[in-house]
Amino acid sequence: MTDRTRALSLATAAAAAAVFMWPTSPAAQGGAPPRIVHTDPAAFRQSSAVHAGAGSMAFAALLNRGAVTPEFNFLHRGVIPPGAGIGHHFHNVVEEMFVILDGEAQFTIDGRTATVKGPAGVVCRSGHSHAIYNAGPAPVQWMNLNVSVIAGVYDAFDLNDTRAAATLDTIPTFMTMRLDRALLRPAGARGRGASAPAASPTAVLSRRALGPSVFSTTWAYIDHVVVPPGASTPGQAHDAVGEAYYVLGGSGTLTIEGTAPETAAVRAGDAIPVRIGETSRFANTGSEPLELFVMGVARDMAAKTQLLSGN
Repeated sequence: MTDRTRALSLATAAAAAAVFMWPTSPAAQGGAPPRIVHTDPAAFRQSSAVHAGAGSMAFAALLNRGAVTPEFNFLHRGVIPPGAGIGHHFHNVVEEMFVILDGEAQFTIDGRTATVKGPAGVVCRSGHSHAIYNAGPAPVQWMNLNVSVIAGVYDAFDLNDTRAAATLDTIPTFMTMRLDRALLRPAGARGRGASAPAASPTAVLSRRALGPSVFSTTWAYIDHVVVPPGASTPGQAHDAVGEAYYVLGGSGTLTIEGTAPETAAVRAGDAIPVRIGETSRFANTGSEPLELFVMGVARDMAAKTQLLSGN
């Protein structure tokens, strides 16, 4: 049985869904990609009626398939103009999260729609449907992350519904993730949010915004981290979980220890993959807080199960 056949057998509506296979490694697309990829609006590509959505929007892939683990599909960055969005569609083999970095947008999960204020994100687990629509007067900065049940597979089943005139629920009936600095805490388990004594001015603040139980794939968590000026994170060994970082604000350096040790400058808008077997450490060399969005993807489901059990 081929990988494509396995993917179709898992999809409840795959007979009409779009299913795509990627190469087994980024190098197969013309050489190893750079470690750090910067957001460049000039490189965004304009796309109309994304998943049969309203209007058009511009975006680009910062991290591609396999950048973190084989199951990691992509990290996209773009802008949703007023009156535009991504139409209602199902995912049966992948799960995906739309993140808005400012403003607000109307998010839909399984046909229920509510307005969510940014910075925030909404998860669509595999076997469910989602959409996003910008009903406001200003463009919305947008990010999209995707992980597959099966390495190298992406699927979507469009419902031909823009959700532009959707009835809104007052309270979302789906899982949301807030990127709120007021919720961050110092020290302890990379931001599980536990109470702690007053932090020093150089204490790294963090929070686990979404834990492993939220996701059905090897997607393990979303962390929110702030490194004050002059501070640095402790070395993070990625023995069982790789991470994709997006720099929300500030500047500093990232040091990677592994088969090819390196230290490089990072700044707002950078996307960085850190792979299994590497160790990472961020240092804030600027005058503003270095703010990080962190996506963890487990090596396999056994590693994910250990996270779920607290080991």
